[in-house]
Amino acid sequence: MPEPSLAGAAGRGEASRDPAGPPPIKGFIETSFIDWRGYISAVLFLPGCNFACPYCHNYTLVNDPEAYLTLDLDEVLARLKPFVGWIDGVVVSGGEPTLHPGLAGLVESLRAIGFKVKLDTNGSRPETVRDLCQEGLLEMVSMDLKAPLDPLSYARAAGKAVAVERVAATLDYLRSSGMLHEIRSTIWPAWHGPEELKDMAQAVEGCQNWTLQALNPANAWNRLPLGPGEAYTSDELARLQTGLADAACRPPGRDF
Repeated sequence: MPEPSLAGAAGRGEASRDPAGPPPIKGFIETSFIDWRGYISAVLFLPGCNFACPYCHNYTLVNDPEAYLTLDLDEVLARLKPFVGWIDGVVVSGGEPTLHPGLAGLVESLRAIGFKVKLDTNGSRPETVRDLCQEGLLEMVSMDLKAPLDPLSYARAAGKAVAVERVAATLDYLRSSGMLHEIRSTIWPAWHGPEELKDMAQAVEGCQNWTLQALNPANAWNRLPLGPGEAYTSDELARLQTGLADAACRPPGRDF
């Protein structure tokens, strides 16, 4: 994660425990062209996560959030205001943003100064995602699908046991709600072979978009669980995207 572009008071970096207060902001990118497809966006990073994915590239936000200063929300909003009309929206990422009770208030603050908001989530808190969507606070949700929806596969990819039924519930909500969304999967050949990818394709069938990206072991939090092997090449990834991921989400006659 890039170094924060604002300085603030040092913070604990845990999930906000005060529902009335904003969650701690541990990173801020003023302009991104890659975090919201088709949009110019700013990105806010919130600390803490209930997963421990070995390949996580933002792992410092999880295991050592105090390494980052906590940015003052009013200062962040002041920096964002001049970009209204040029930046299309703000991405709230992490870590896992849905762990913070003050998330809705943060989103409302961003919307109040004129920005659309996209949420990045691991899908483990379906009620939070549903509530934010039903309250009209989000324009877009990006959800990570780590593995086939069985406990062993998911625990390997997430680094700990996961209630996969809750991940499935978020997936089902996004599929049926009409909310703009995308599903994202970081894949590694040893973990995501033909059978695993087939199972994942079935899980995302009917969703609006499924984007695959190759795991980069050089940026991994913990390389050891990945075992030996090489990442998917760009050509292999392109073939999987077209032949598997796009096909799962774009049946004949459906246009996005």
